[in-house]
Formats: sequence, C-alpha cells, structure tokens
Amino acid sequence: MRTATYFFIFLNLSLALFEEPAVYPLPFLATSVLEVLCLLVFLGRLTHFAKVTLHNVFWKDTKNICIMVAILLSLTDLAVYGVLRLYDVRSIRWSRIVRPIFLINFAESRQIRRAFRSIRNTLPEITYVFLLFMFSLLMFSLMALKLFGERNLQTAEGLPYFRNYLEIVFDLYVLVTTANSPDVMMPAFDFSSWYALFFIAFVIVNTYIFMSLFLAVVYNNYKKHLKVMPGGACV
Repeated sequence: MRTATYFFIFLNLSLALFEEPAVYPLPFLATSVLEVLCLLVFLGRLTHFAKVTLHNVFWKDTKNICIMVAILLSLTDLAVYGVLRLYDVRSIRWSRIVRPIFLINFAESRQIRRAFRSIRNTLPEITYVFLLFMFSLLMFSLMALKLFGERNLQTAEGLPYFRNYLEIVFDLYVLVTTANSPDVMMPAFDFSSWYALFFIAFVIVNTYIFMSLFLAVVYNNYKKHLKVMPGGACV
C-alpha cells in the first residue's frame, strides 16, 4: 500500500510535465483519465484510513481534511476545465498548486512533513536578515541610479543603462549571484574605471557578507527546529 501510494503521488505530480502548456503535451483525455485514477486511489487510501482509525481521531486529523479538500478541488477544477474546453474557452488548471498536498499529508510522508514544518518555522526567524539584505540592495540601487542615471550610458545592445530604478534593483539582485558579472558593470567601467569600485563594494557587502550570514542563519535555525520537532505531529 505504501509503495502504491508513493507511485500514484509521483504520477500525479508528473502530470504537470505533459499538461498544457508543455513541451510534449499529451491529449487532455489521457491526462484527465490518469488524474482521476490517481484521485480515486487517494480517496481509497483515505477510506482505508477511516476504516482502521477511530471516528473522532480521523476527523480531528488535519492531514485527512487537507487531502479531502484537495481531492474535491482537483475534481471540480478538472470538470470545469473540461466543460470550458468543449466550448473552446481558454482557461487555466489552477488546482495544480494543490497537488503537493498529497505528498505532504499522507501518513507515509512523515519525514517530508518534518522538513516542511522546519522550513515553515525557520522563515520568521530569517526575516530580519532578509530585510537587511533587501535594504542594502535598495540603497545600492538608489546609489547606482544617482551615479549612472544622468550619464546617458548604454548597454552593448544599445539600451539605456541604469536609468530605471526597478530594472537596477533586478540587475543588482542578479549580480548577487554573479550571474551577470562582469557584463553589468562594463558600460560604467568603459566610461570610467573608477566606477568598478562601486560594483566591488556591492559584491563584497551583499554576496560575501550578507549571503554568508543569510546561509548561516538559515542553517542554524533549520537544524534547531529539526532537532526539537516531534515526529508524529501533523502539518
């Protein structure tokens, strides 16, 4: 039963690879039949839990409620999407976002729930570090706008360079990962080599200091919650 549950959870999550929009889409009838089959298996597994569990215990378990709601939403969305498709009305399968609920809330997924709860409990404690990082990013973006916005610089593609604040924030956010380095600084560097100091300071503060601090806070808090988390608690 455990192996079958894992298989149909995997199959249900894999349907997103073949449903529109997809690179290799399968016919809607094929994906819908597979999804209904998965939902029937989940419903049967839930019924099995109800048969071997005390009535009061079963209905007080939020995991079972989450699974039932997810099954109901998926079937409703599938039916509405199928009817709209018959009338050539374009719509979106919004119920795909509830599919991970099956992975988390079945009784066999205890370790996944522990990891999920640890992540959830860690998020509030890393908020302060994240806010400091965002403040630094926004301040550096404002400095870049003042330094380069009035220089009439252009990128290699002939586009305006660092004249829109939101675009500057995005470019510098990418620079934290060094994915656009050194391309993002070349127009300023060509204008004056001294402007390289701005980008060097940005990388030192945000990439080497804030990212290391952020990683340390996330790791320590996640490890702390993982140690104290009870194994049987539900999401």
